[in-house]
Amino acid sequence: MKSIRRAFAVSVAALAIGTGASLFAPVAIAQTKIKMVLNWKYQGPQAWFFVAQDRGYFKAEGLDVEIDQGEGSSAPIAKIAAGAYTAGFGDINAVIDFAARRPSEAPVGVYMLYNTPPFTVAVKADGPIRSPKDFEGRKLGGPANDGALKLFPAFSKVAKFDAGKVEISNMAPNLREQMLLRGQVDGVFGYINTIWFSAMLVGINPAKDLRFINFGDHGMDLYSNAILFSRNFVRENPKAVEGFVRAVNRALKDVVANSEAGMDAVMKREPLLKRDLEKDRLVATLKEEMSHPEIAKIGFGDIDTERMARAIRIVVESNQLPRSPSVDEIFNRSFLPPMSERVTRF
Repeated sequence: MKSIRRAFAVSVAALAIGTGASLFAPVAIAQTKIKMVLNWKYQGPQAWFFVAQDRGYFKAEGLDVEIDQGEGSSAPIAKIAAGAYTAGFGDINAVIDFAARRPSEAPVGVYMLYNTPPFTVAVKADGPIRSPKDFEGRKLGGPANDGALKLFPAFSKVAKFDAGKVEISNMAPNLREQMLLRGQVDGVFGYINTIWFSAMLVGINPAKDLRFINFGDHGMDLYSNAILFSRNFVRENPKAVEGFVRAVNRALKDVVANSEAGMDAVMKREPLLKRDLEKDRLVATLKEEMSHPEIAKIGFGDIDTERMARAIRIVVESNQLPRSPSVDEIFNRSFLPPMSERVTRF
């Protein structure tokens, strides 16, 4: 009997060695790979993505998420369409433009973050530009993939000035505020909080030295940055998209409750950032670009269908696009967590 037991034990051991694993080792669960590109370099208002990564929220949803820095809010759209990325954090208006031209390749929004229009042109506070009409005959500049720059033709139609009379210059993002102050351009495109806090980094007092011509103050009631996904990935991996949105929604609530925890995650990725300034940028973005009154009724992450339809109409008509995408082509709300699990005010 002993010899039989011994032979059985040897056989089991051999089987375990032959399969390369213990019979009692846990079975590894394959994770769905998601490669995501951000809107910009690492900054405070990306904290929720990093918290979801660091606290294992993505992993708990069966996701292996890689997050790369970006080059502007409109840049993720083409990168997702080309298949270089699965997901991105980018401007929904660039999605409208892309979908009007190449509908089968356009990404789709699944979770709205910037629900208040952040687009602006910053000018010198003591300069001659006080209204959009004053752009005529002037030189404006911005990074090539800047969301406000991309929307400038549409803004000219809504605000009733001639964009053809405005000289446009592209510049490196890190030169934007300095070129304005040196008089190399008369105004610069950007998001309000991006310019505000970047100006502070180079010693400019934005409250004293700058004036902001905000698109939203002149009839451009648009949404802005959202979580975007490849249309093919959404169709083939709906559970992965739902899990991604659930993880980010969970992390966003963590950051709202504790901004320092969010900043810990940001600083872990870019230790050379000025923590206090990036925290202020994060808080300002939450309050000014993510707190539209509509979230009290529809919950954070969702859109108002009629408002989005108006935004689509503005972008299509102003840019003379070949077709008008439907709201459902641009944004898919089916992956949102229940409203009871989403923020309704900040």
